Amino acid sequence: MPELPEVETISQGLQKRALGQRVTAVEVRHPAVIVGSPQEFARRVRGRSIVAVRRKGKALAIELGAENSQARCYLLVRLGMTGQLMVSPREAPLEPHTHVRLALEEGSEELRFRDVRRFGRLRCCTRDELEAVWNELGPDAQQITEEQFLAALRGRRGAIKSWLMNQRVLAGLGNIYADEALFAARTHPLSPAGRLSPESARRLYQAVRKVLEQAVHLRGTSFRDYRDAEGRLGRFRERLRVYQRDGEPCPRCGMRIRRRVVAGRSSHFCPHCQPRPRVVAKMRGPRL
Repeated sequence: MPELPEVETISQGLQKRALGQRVTAVEVRHPAVIVGSPQEFARRVRGRSIVAVRRKGKALAIELGAENSQARCYLLVRLGMTGQLMVSPREAPLEPHTHVRLALEEGSEELRFRDVRRFGRLRCCTRDELEAVWNELGPDAQQITEEQFLAALRGRRGAIKSWLMNQRVLAGLGNIYADEALFAARTHPLSPAGRLSPESARRLYQAVRKVLEQAVHLRGTSFRDYRDAEGRLGRFRERLRVYQRDGEPCPRCGMRIRRRVVAGRSSHFCPHCQPRPRVVAKMRGPRL
């Protein structure tokens, strides 16, 4: 599933390739990916220029300029599990599962939304509607300050892995980067969030920032579906140290990486570098 680095990479690509261009035509090929009426969506988007691209957490908002006395609106994009948003030549063959096409005025390119599993969604909304969505999210994981991070941890009883992926608390992290940040910080995924020492909490904050920075620099992580706005693969997969490496030797100490389900998601960790604390968050399943 695309997480903050992947969405940020797409945002940067759109700013480079589509900013200032006007949407001259809209084709909705599969109405299920549109929130609301596909006809109304096409009517509101058509003819507007892309004036800005914003992101919070895993959500992307393309700001569309005012048109014919109508206020600016926003194209809110949720990539879901397998969504792609790419700038493609209009004459390029359509890949399967391409659900929406937005023709751009300059040159011969278009924005294409493709989603194999169709969990992603596109929505045209007002500024107030966008802010309502933004307000449901916690601080962006790339922008949160250390003070905000430490304050949000206080009193939390659940597992730190679950806390990191709670979008209402910290927006942008998913399974990949939560596992990588916990490994970098030497923190066990079942450590109670509110019981981390100040030193451990600060170390985790720095690990989150560093992992996200590196992943954005390498355009995110590609396994099968993710591509950036220009159709390129992300290269952070080469830097993964624990995610999906269960059974492999830890790159730090050599002990085998282990896997455990935490809050319904796989967690990958090194039992030596990330020792189990005396008190762990209560979770179902066998002891680690």
